[in-house]
Amino acid sequence: MNTLICGSMAYDTIMVFKDQFKKHILPEQIHILNVAFLVPEMRREYGGCAGNIAYNLHLLGGKPLIMATVGDDFTPYARRLEKLSIAQTHIRHVPDSFTGQAFITTDLDDNQITAFHPGAMGFSEQNKVSDAADVTLGIVSPDGRDGMIEHAEQFVDANIPFVFDPGQGMPMFSGADLLRFIDQATYVTVNDYEAKLLQDKTGKTLKEIAKSVTALIVTLGADGSMIYTEDREIAIPTPKPAAIVDPTGCGDAYRAGLMYGIQHGFTWETTGRLASLMGSIKIASRGGQNHAPTRGEISAQFERHFGYELPL
Repeated sequence: MNTLICGSMAYDTIMVFKDQFKKHILPEQIHILNVAFLVPEMRREYGGCAGNIAYNLHLLGGKPLIMATVGDDFTPYARRLEKLSIAQTHIRHVPDSFTGQAFITTDLDDNQITAFHPGAMGFSEQNKVSDAADVTLGIVSPDGRDGMIEHAEQFVDANIPFVFDPGQGMPMFSGADLLRFIDQATYVTVNDYEAKLLQDKTGKTLKEIAKSVTALIVTLGADGSMIYTEDREIAIPTPKPAAIVDPTGCGDAYRAGLMYGIQHGFTWETTGRLASLMGSIKIASRGGQNHAPTRGEISAQFERHFGYELPL
């Protein structure tokens, strides 16, 4: 059962400014802002929504197929995927471009200034869902605008159920665009902020959106998540993490657990709990792909937190 993950591949360059931005940004001078921050700490992480989801699904024993566009600088990431035995069949190289890149500067108050360069993501429509074989579930996660639109249509044409995960790509779409995605999708997943934005843009309530799909999933951070079906509202708890280190990629880890549960026919209660556990495991480490529990360790944590065994 292959899971086709349409979305971004990116490098996250994270820099730490050992002071507070507010001491160096003068409110009365914002109209002529010109500042530089010395950042003695810097690290580069592997990221992107598709990369993070695939990594977590691989940890669970799933079969992720990444569908993404990347640039000339992708070689280190490609070597990592090869080492992990994650298929690269549908990762398309776009010559004379960069792989998506986020440059994040964080101060001592955990405020962030981020610049994102989409690079090769702008060519995501060059990939076609029909090129992937034996796919039984897909996801349309943040990517190039045209690619997201076309991949949703292609999933429908291929009669493949899929998750619509607009994420940070939501501002690219009008209310009518989002209603079209909801009509096409089998499942929709958003965080609490995105849920408010989705309602504002579409004019639909969460209950109304849930009636258009098999399930609407809304993550609530430390407060867990809610799964809305046509006739039920299921509250999912979040297990206490071993530590709270870095939320980067927690939503992607959650989505991997969600898709694994859907693929394997778990109940919504179990699917939501597995998804929540994956997010809880991820938050205890830096970056989106540095946690590395075995499938057995994930199962043991599931039973310890929720009091019953995770189905095989």
